[in-house]
Amino acid sequence: MAQISARGVALAALRTWRTKKQFSDAIISEALATSALQSPDRAFAVELFYGVLRNWTLLDFWISTLRSGRIDVDLRDILRLGFYQIFIAKTAEHAAVNETVELAATRQRSIVNAMLRSATRERQQLIEKANAQPLDVRASHPKFLIERWEKHFGADATKVSCQWNNRPPPIYTRINQLKIDKQAFLERYRDARTLPTVSNFVELPWLGDALGAGDCYVQDPSTTIAPEILQPQPGEKILDACAAPGGKTAYIAELMQNRGLLVAADRDPARLKLLDENLARLGVRIAKVVHQDWAKQPIAEEILREAPFDRILIDVPCSNTGVMRRRVDVRWRLKPGDFARMQARQTHIVRAVAPLLKVGGILVYSTCSVEREENEDVVEELIETMSILQLDETKSSLPFRDGFDGAFTAQLRRCS
Repeated sequence: MAQISARGVALAALRTWRTKKQFSDAIISEALATSALQSPDRAFAVELFYGVLRNWTLLDFWISTLRSGRIDVDLRDILRLGFYQIFIAKTAEHAAVNETVELAATRQRSIVNAMLRSATRERQQLIEKANAQPLDVRASHPKFLIERWEKHFGADATKVSCQWNNRPPPIYTRINQLKIDKQAFLERYRDARTLPTVSNFVELPWLGDALGAGDCYVQDPSTTIAPEILQPQPGEKILDACAAPGGKTAYIAELMQNRGLLVAADRDPARLKLLDENLARLGVRIAKVVHQDWAKQPIAEEILREAPFDRILIDVPCSNTGVMRRRVDVRWRLKPGDFARMQARQTHIVRAVAPLLKVGGILVYSTCSVEREENEDVVEELIETMSILQLDETKSSLPFRDGFDGAFTAQLRRCS
């Protein structure tokens, strides 16, 4: 049996994404795990898969410009791969055309070949036509998202945000100072590049041994806003209510100097397993991992037994619009009504968790969304309807303003 190529892996992943309700990162991870691709080809397959998803609308515009009639959905996937290579990845022309044609069934190869060769001949004209299209087409974002961002942030910020979402993210890692200090890390991992505005983060060209050793954890600097505004202290009892996969949890443990008690709860058993593994690798010794679905089940006895808590972090499930460059298919899964639905879920979780906080204790509400419905509106509703809570401060990160992923946090205090 012939070995499947990087393009073949990417094509199979695209078809799985299009036909099944699975997240893109899980799809490509499984596709690579079952392939025999070596490192360079694995990277190329990932680039092709995510690149097509990031540029979906734009690629379809170019395809429809060259062929206005109906195109079979499986054939369209192949053309998307080819057009991505020609226009965006700028793959060598002969490889982009010939290798992509090989992906097609024999009866379809002449169509693929003709369209890809037309694309190479008319490249400049097609680019100029695309540049004249509305932002939702040329930046491949749903029109409703473009419209709401333009209303909330303005046209310039929206354009920058779309450009941000379409760039592959760098690998930022937080130095895990439960195991190694910054100076020792930089001496051990010579290819690490420090970030001028974030002292405990570095950018790595590849993870190598650093991740497996627990010396660092892959996350964006924006994710540290919530643990820092929580202000955890050594010896306290703290609840991380939505903890998986554990990046914020581990940072809280670091700020606590691994002293005290940190209850880490989550609703998904598979994610709980990942949470447990991550905390163990990072050297977190004070965490108690607990299964808890705040929306459905009664509060677990393991949590009630430790209440009241000095501080609580609630990093709620959200639309993820602040991390769309990392969660590439989020833009295609969102619907206009999702923000109100998420808001109801988020307020429900806070209402369930807040009574576990001691009087005078700190509760931090956190999202990786840039949408007002999930951020300021939730906080305003909580303050108006829960007399036990008062707002101390809010902090946020916006990609077009701060150069990191989007995040929102609110520090609330229990006053009675």
